[in-house]
Amino acid sequence: MKAVVVGAGIAGLVAARQLGLAGWDVELCEKSSAPRSDGYMMDFFGPGVDAAERIGLYPRLAAVSYHVEAVEYIDAAGYLTASLDYDRFARLAGGNVLSLLRPDMERAALAALDDVDPGLVRVRYGAQVSRVWSDQDGARVEVEGSPDVTLAADVLIGADGIHSGVRAQVFGPEGEYLHPLGMRAAAFIVTEPLLNGRFRNRFVLTDTVDRMAGLYNLRSDEVAALMVYRDVTGATGHERSGSPRERLRREFAGLGDAVERVLELCPEHPYDDVVAQIVMPGWQKGRVVLVGDACGAVSLLAGQGGSLAIAGAALLGDILGPVASPKGIGPALAEFERRWGPVVEEAQIAGRRAATSFLPRNRPQRFLRRWIIRATHLPGIDRLVARQIVGRIAKQASRGQGRNQAKTIALPLETPPIHKG
Repeated sequence: MKAVVVGAGIAGLVAARQLGLAGWDVELCEKSSAPRSDGYMMDFFGPGVDAAERIGLYPRLAAVSYHVEAVEYIDAAGYLTASLDYDRFARLAGGNVLSLLRPDMERAALAALDDVDPGLVRVRYGAQVSRVWSDQDGARVEVEGSPDVTLAADVLIGADGIHSGVRAQVFGPEGEYLHPLGMRAAAFIVTEPLLNGRFRNRFVLTDTVDRMAGLYNLRSDEVAALMVYRDVTGATGHERSGSPRERLRREFAGLGDAVERVLELCPEHPYDDVVAQIVMPGWQKGRVVLVGDACGAVSLLAGQGGSLAIAGAALLGDILGPVASPKGIGPALAEFERRWGPVVEEAQIAGRRAATSFLPRNRPQRFLRRWIIRATHLPGIDRLVARQIVGRIAKQASRGQGRNQAKTIALPLETPPIHKG
């Protein structure tokens, strides 16, 4: 059996690995010329942890994780306004909460391809897919080149992200499925030894209205920046005119010396995209299936993107891997959608709720957020928050209910340690 996977992000790499371990022949096509180096810090918990442990990926992720002692909110003058003890939260959540840089997650998943027998999984970087199609005999992918190359497979897996080209060609235009949440997010990494030392083991967020900058120290004197701001234009996800760097400098002016310094060092074209969800009535058509953000992006505000990418791809591998003939592909893809659909729906509900409170629109909302964060220091409240965030999401994933049986996850108004991924 043969598969073509489009997109070498977290979901694509894990899906390719799991199929390779099952004995499939896999071609993995990625349009970028190399593994991506930009990205943001995220929390990894919930269903992804269980899946990573089961498939043997967890030790690789733990090896590149960061130790966060506290999440701190500061005002423009640098004064602390609220904080959350991160170690305490992790213990209440069962201890399985990792802080990971998204590029590190991808590199760990890429390294895990070494677990597959040589030659079964082939990764093609710089492979821009120009056309995909599916018929009763299988799927085809045309890769740009000199000359163009056509790859044939029994199944095509679209794992090419929120702006998926596979989705656009097989299921319809992006506008039918992309639902902006009224914000944009930017992320980049700079080398700044002084700030690196200043923020040691702390994730620092600005306590501001309609915009928020988050900073965290990395290895080798680097600082990671995540910036979220209100998108008043209603952009549909494509980059707007003008330099992203100049736009960020305008949007985040006046937030303090640390933010000003990272903006001075900001690259001209950092990651800068709409905060949105992908909502679809179905993820598979013929011999094509979508996985990860391509079919179920929850937005980085939900804190579940990396977790769902690994858990969903692992489940797809579990269901599709044992298939021994093309006749079994259709039922397998339908089963994957049936079992994974309610988990994504629950996470998207949480993501929409988070979006309404993540950026306060006025000072009263900002003060309310402060007091909610401070309340997590009270005995009982902290346990309730941890249980709501981790426990019910993980429980929902293990149930694998049908879509009409899903129940709402009741998250608190603001859950700061999770708003990074």
